[in-house]
Amino acid sequence: MITQIQGKLIEKSPTEVVIDCNGVGYLLNVSLNTFSNLPDSGTVLLYSYLSIREDAHTLYGFIDKTEREIFKLLISVSGVGPSIARTMLSSMTSEEIQKAIASENVAVIKGVKGIGAKTAQRVIVDLKDKILKTYDLGEVTVTSGNTNKEEALSALEVLGFNRRLSEKVVTGILNTDPNASVEQIIKLALKNL
Repeated sequence: MITQIQGKLIEKSPTEVVIDCNGVGYLLNVSLNTFSNLPDSGTVLLYSYLSIREDAHTLYGFIDKTEREIFKLLISVSGVGPSIARTMLSSMTSEEIQKAIASENVAVIKGVKGIGAKTAQRVIVDLKDKILKTYDLGEVTVTSGNTNKEEALSALEVLGFNRRLSEKVVTGILNTDPNASVEQIIKLALKNL
C-alpha cells in the first residue's frame, strides 16, 4: 500500500493535486482542508490512502496522519464511501469531526452534503468509542470551552448526577447568566436537578 508521497507539487486544485515523485506524477484526491494547507509549489509530503474498487484505484492525499485516520474511520462506516468522507473532511476539520462524533452531534454531521439522519447516527454509533479511545477525547474536551461549565459539570458528576441531564441544566443556566461562577452554577443546578 502507498502510505505517503513526497515530491514536487506540479498541479493543485481544490479537489486534487499532482505530485511528481522521481518523474512519475501521482494524482491524489484531496479535501479542501488539505488543499488550503498546501503551498502553491515546492516539495510536499502527503499521507495517502489507496482505495481499490472493481472499477478504479484511487489515491487520496492528506496533510497529516490524523486526517488520514479520520478518513479511514469514516469509510469503515456502512453508507459512507470515500467521496462522502472527503466531503466531510472538506466541510470540517479533523478536530471538528472528532468532537461532533464524540459529543453525538447528529445535526453537525447531518449538515454535510450527502449524509442523511440515519447515516449520521450510524457514524456516531460506529465511531464514538473509537474516537474517544484513539484520540483521548474525554467528555470534558468534547463540550464547550467554558471552564466554569466544565468544573460545574465535573462537580455535579462527582455528586452522582447524570452527566447529560446536568449538562442540559447547566447550559440553561449559562444561557441566562453567561458569567456565573462555578459555585453559582452548581447551586442553581442543584435546585433544578
